Amino acid sequence: MKYICIILSLLFSVFCQGQDLDGYMAERGLVDVSAMDTTLRVELVYATADNFLGKVVYSGITRAWLHPDAARKLLAAHRLLKQEHPGWRFVVYDAARPMSVQRQMWALVRGTDKTNYVSNPANGGGLHNYGLAVDLTILDEKGMPLPMGTPFDYFGEEAHTNNEEALLENGRITRAEYENRRLLRRLMRKAGFRSILYEWWHFNACTRAEARQGYPVID
Repeated sequence: MKYICIILSLLFSVFCQGQDLDGYMAERGLVDVSAMDTTLRVELVYATADNFLGKVVYSGITRAWLHPDAARKLLAAHRLLKQEHPGWRFVVYDAARPMSVQRQMWALVRGTDKTNYVSNPANGGGLHNYGLAVDLTILDEKGMPLPMGTPFDYFGEEAHTNNEEALLENGRITRAEYENRRLLRRLMRKAGFRSILYEWWHFNACTRAEARQGYPVID
């Protein structure tokens, strides 16, 4: 079964090389957030091989797409950031993700120690698959990411958000990293997002129940 999943994943990757997933996202009513705010930087990590999967899984996706409801909240948070720090801005690492890509990602991590960090498509996937989740951090005036204690997609206790006081006390994150995380969460929560326990960079525009009840999944 493991080899079947790998073969299917490879076949899907080849198929997607010729697909205009950007066009598909637009047809589904999603919006390109960088077109709405040109000061927002987009660096789609899964459109490169420099990610924890070690391969490109976003062939055909070159922009950060979100449901309009989530996009409005993101731009509101971005305005709040620039009001407090005019030279700073957000960089988006991941946004909307079709369920077809989710299946490919799941096939790559299935049977490994990374399954806790990729939503199982058989269970309906996650908020990325509705265009209602965004992964991001803050860039300073020089365009450098603020220190947050771990890189993006670091799967370990230091990336958790429910134990930051202990991490700070034990010297596993610095005071500056602690405060930077709190700043990011404060801005995103004020704009209507929800944080999660295990990834300081991930924010949901609503609950999973609300997404399933009121929004279409991206096939």
